[in-house]
Amino acid sequence: MGIDVYLGLGSNLDKPVHQIQAALEALDNLAETAIKCCSSLYASQPMGPQDQPDYVNAVVLIHTQLAPLFLLKALQEIELEHGRVRKSERWGPRTLDIDILLYGEQQIDSSELVVPHYGMKQREFVLFPLFEISPQLCLPDGELLAELIKKCPINGLKILSPAPIFQLNN
Repeated sequence: MGIDVYLGLGSNLDKPVHQIQAALEALDNLAETAIKCCSSLYASQPMGPQDQPDYVNAVVLIHTQLAPLFLLKALQEIELEHGRVRKSERWGPRTLDIDILLYGEQQIDSSELVVPHYGMKQREFVLFPLFEISPQLCLPDGELLAELIKKCPINGLKILSPAPIFQLNN
């Protein structure tokens, strides 16, 4: 059984391309979870303070048996294993950030998790990689990804490299 989940990955510290590739390997080794596909790697400008390096971003589609909060906890553990330090500074630099963008068709609004991800409809570094791997996607609220793309400025987003190639374990 299981469910398809879209994750947003981002890094701008400690060799960001390597961080994203390492995160993909960790996701591939996650219990009851398999990677279905991954977007290209994209370079994007930081959202928050501009005195930080540009980000490397990707969107990955996984299939998992994990319930939303168990998946969130597992993703936070992967972030910590890769040097993520949670600070009070919003949108500051980070070694690795993994966000649950969509969890099937579910809409979740709890103190721990909001899905669909609260900012995904305005973020070029989410929408364009998501469109790359799922151009026909319809969000849980009925909005088409293709329509969101038309309204979203690129803001300097560019493809760094094609979709990462790695050996799947599952």
